[in-house]
Amino acid sequence: MPDTMTLPATMRFIDLPSHGGPEVMRLSQAPLPIPAKGEILVRVEAAGVNRPDVAQRQGTYPPPKDASPILGLEIAGEVVALGDGVTEFKPGDRVCALANGGGYAEYCTVPAGQALPFPKGYDAVKAAALPETFFTVWANLFQMAGLTEGESVLIHGGTSGIGTAAIQLAKAFGAEIYATAGSAEKCEACVTLGAKRAINYREEDFAAVIKAETGGKGVDIVLDMIGAAYFEKNLAALAKDGCLSIIAFLGGAVAEKVNLTPIMVKRLTVTGSTMRPRTADEKRAIRDDLVEQVWPLVENGQVAPVINRVFTLDEAVEAHRLMESSNHIGKIVMRVA
Repeated sequence: MPDTMTLPATMRFIDLPSHGGPEVMRLSQAPLPIPAKGEILVRVEAAGVNRPDVAQRQGTYPPPKDASPILGLEIAGEVVALGDGVTEFKPGDRVCALANGGGYAEYCTVPAGQALPFPKGYDAVKAAALPETFFTVWANLFQMAGLTEGESVLIHGGTSGIGTAAIQLAKAFGAEIYATAGSAEKCEACVTLGAKRAINYREEDFAAVIKAETGGKGVDIVLDMIGAAYFEKNLAALAKDGCLSIIAFLGGAVAEKVNLTPIMVKRLTVTGSTMRPRTADEKRAIRDDLVEQVWPLVENGQVAPVINRVFTLDEAVEAHRLMESSNHIGKIVMRVA
């Protein structure tokens, strides 16, 4: 392991001895991971908490075979060692990164192509709130669904980490934005971030509101994390040649007895993806786009993570309870060092 600093033999991490509720997580000790070829070892200062972490803890989102079984998909901290072949970073660099796993720990290895420099003026907590959501939004909303200036988009879960990032990025790139959220306070937050209209899904039919707001036309893109429960209404909310991009199944993965006719009549595209199974090259391509097109917006303040609450590593149970409550607006972060 060339180019290393003096490192401890062991680290603290959040162990997952079994699947279940938040209380199954345990603070434990383990040897440091060793960076493989093309990887960097990061001393983690802060780690983001995300829905996939909850799903992995519950046993419904297993890590890839070659990934760390430790929870955690986004980190920020200091590069302390380089695997063979890494030339773009050096020990001492401060980076935030999309991890394939292992983020709930004091040290984490990540492929170098999934790491980005801290935006100017950012500390570790703010930097750790960027990677997972920004990789996901960029890949699904911009690369796959092709959102461009002048188009309209409906963003479900507008006050989630994904939603708050998506609203801001869509606004920065000149789109017209609609969002759904579950309370008046959350709807107000969506409008403050840049939504033209926020829809309280507990009180309003979002498809009907979209139809009224757009003069019957519909939106060009729907970014959806609900899945089956919203599938038919999402199709109804789309304009001709529109695109439904599905990134999660919080409302179920199996849509039964759905009328598929609108897909043909309106020439709709239905797409979706998960980030974790993508190849290192695919993730590097997203990273390169973010550095070129999004980091300048972050550094000039046009786009910023909305951070709801910061926990410590030994408060992981409480962090997961908050995530599952959906009572938060924006990101949940754990300070590790």
